[in-house]
Amino acid sequence: MSTRHPIIAITGSSGAGTSTVRQVFERMFRREGVNAAIIEGDSFHRYERAVLRSMNETRASHGELRFSLFGPETNLFPELENLFRTYAETGTGQRRYYLHDMEEARRYGQTPGTFTPWEDLPPDTDLLFYEGLHGAVRTPEVDVAQHPDLLIGVAPVVNLEWIQKIHRDTRMRGYSREAVMQTILARMPDYVRYIVPQFELTHINFQRVPVVDTSNPIIARSIPDDGESLVVIRFADPRGVDFPYLLSMMKDSFMSRANTIVIPGDRQDLAMQLIFTPLIWRLMARRGHPD
Repeated sequence: MSTRHPIIAITGSSGAGTSTVRQVFERMFRREGVNAAIIEGDSFHRYERAVLRSMNETRASHGELRFSLFGPETNLFPELENLFRTYAETGTGQRRYYLHDMEEARRYGQTPGTFTPWEDLPPDTDLLFYEGLHGAVRTPEVDVAQHPDLLIGVAPVVNLEWIQKIHRDTRMRGYSREAVMQTILARMPDYVRYIVPQFELTHINFQRVPVVDTSNPIIARSIPDDGESLVVIRFADPRGVDFPYLLSMMKDSFMSRANTIVIPGDRQDLAMQLIFTPLIWRLMARRGHPD
């Protein structure tokens, strides 16, 4: 953690909705005049798409489990922790981008599934903002979770997470439903080992819970929308959280535990604005008076 060079990290599985949370933060940064260095978690994957696909085809031909994008074999965990540590100490570091699709790749004159070259972070940023799979990952070798000043988990119930991933990967990335399910099954050991434990280390968790039938996520025709969901918000440390104010600002919300508030799904954006804007102010105030 750092007072002069703070770090905010959003962590969650593929298909969990971290990108939506990132968009909320980007709007807050613009509104509050915060100059953030944005880090995309996918840029710390170890292999380009074609290389990983070839490796997994070889493993499948030998009857071995495919590599997932959740574990240390396919990610640069030490490099990610080093970036967090270096930024906290000096406000500097390096990043690159993973080009997901043709639109992104065209900007750089590359092909989808490749990385851009490493580059220095912009100078004089106010904070570092990470969004990806491993913002709180902890292994015997690395401890990324120790560095963020604000660590947020996004973890919808697993059936909803699967529905979101299936729809995103089939409609936006062109994969077959069968291929997406193979990926989900192959990554399950790493999901349990490297993704789930992060949520006990986060400061605040957001979990979306559908109130419609998602018992068979494989055949779901649509993703439950915000109006068909509740959001469970859990604070690791509820001290200083003004729960009466939050309840008064969000109609039909209630507390389920002393550290947990439940809100309608279409209030999530508002809840994030109410909860995180003061925390951003606090980080910026500490940055201006580090002593």
